[in-house]
Amino acid sequence: MTKPITGFSKLTKKEKIEWIATHYTQHPESTKEILFKYWNTDVQLQQLHDEFIENTISNFYLPLGVAPNFLINEKLLAIPMVIEESSVVAAASKAAKFWLDRGGFKTTILGTEKIGQVHFMYTGDFSILRDFFTDVYPKIITDSASLTKNMEKRGGGITNIELRDQTDKLDHYYQLHCTFETIDAMGANFINSCLEQFASTFKREAQNFEPFSKEEKNIEVVMSILSNYTPNCLVKAEVSCPVEELTLSNEISPKEFAEKMVRAIAIAKAEPHRAVTHNKGIMNGIDAVVLATGNDFRAIEAGVHAYASKDGRYTSLTHAKIENDVFTFWIEIPLALGTIGGLTNLHPLVKLAFEILQKPTAKELMQIVAVAGLAQNFGAVSSLVTTGIQEGHMKMHLLNILNQLGATEAEKKEIIRYFKTNTVTHSSVLEVYNRIKN
Repeated sequence: MTKPITGFSKLTKKEKIEWIATHYTQHPESTKEILFKYWNTDVQLQQLHDEFIENTISNFYLPLGVAPNFLINEKLLAIPMVIEESSVVAAASKAAKFWLDRGGFKTTILGTEKIGQVHFMYTGDFSILRDFFTDVYPKIITDSASLTKNMEKRGGGITNIELRDQTDKLDHYYQLHCTFETIDAMGANFINSCLEQFASTFKREAQNFEPFSKEEKNIEVVMSILSNYTPNCLVKAEVSCPVEELTLSNEISPKEFAEKMVRAIAIAKAEPHRAVTHNKGIMNGIDAVVLATGNDFRAIEAGVHAYASKDGRYTSLTHAKIENDVFTFWIEIPLALGTIGGLTNLHPLVKLAFEILQKPTAKELMQIVAVAGLAQNFGAVSSLVTTGIQEGHMKMHLLNILNQLGATEAEKKEIIRYFKTNTVTHSSVLEVYNRIKN
């Protein structure tokens, strides 16, 4: 049995690798070979990556792809995407090309408000607490001035602080619900620093507030933290065209295609089991661009899925309608993104991704990311209502299967040629591969 280790973080990277390979893998030499193989030969670049997180032993690569032909508000863009799943980039590219000649994607920023909260417990009279909050509000703003000065120069800062009574949810629970504008920064560090200062002022001033009893002065601040649920940091993206222009399938008419799309979205609105998979497809596009631009895809995922449940039931993030023989497909989604700070100024490929995107502002990035999600969903749902998802997906997955089988380049070419006109399944690929081998 392997014993716990102390001081692991103080070991060199090679010592960490030696320890993990020896104690937790069956073939230590092979393990070390794989880990060393993924080190960057550029020493400075490798050190930069090592310092992103703790206890690094190697790099974990994901493919960086590009989806071209995105016309967004009359501006033509190629969108960088980081993802390991086959067919995602292809589907986004196909959707972008389809809408290119039909007016492209139109986007609107509906809001950019970020949220943070000071959570605290209070056992006294709410009316006295409310009077205290009114009294302390100016002091909270004054005490945080040094933190907000630079953000205010850029047009951001604190937009509101509100006292909320949450005792219907939890006994004695209250909060300072705070909103912020962070311009081109995602703003997590800024917001958290402000919140901790708010809490400090709040606790200090409570000790000096005469109407409070001795017990009431002991306001217990539980925590101060931003929220990744940002329903007012919202962007809308949409596409539309006359129904007769929906010429995506030789099997069904444009009218039937439009009707099937609307029904498919209606099902995703009505049925949570479908909605989860439906929205996962949207996040294929969104996460890929969020990763490529060095943003926090976990925060985006959490906020987006909370938004999908905002009316008490998990439902579709996209919408579709036919009105006056015009098909419209759109998404409204919360996206708290940044173009400065974090990895955006550190990771060379992230910096390159922003250059490819023509150095967008945070608002522009919100629009690009929303479009990627909408395009991905349009590609996925249009496949579902026509040929089915597997035909295209499995053809894109074919190379993964061949690489797992260890096929040579010549074998790959022959097998790919065969499956241009035949259905791809894992068993059928294995059968053809074995036939060629023998």
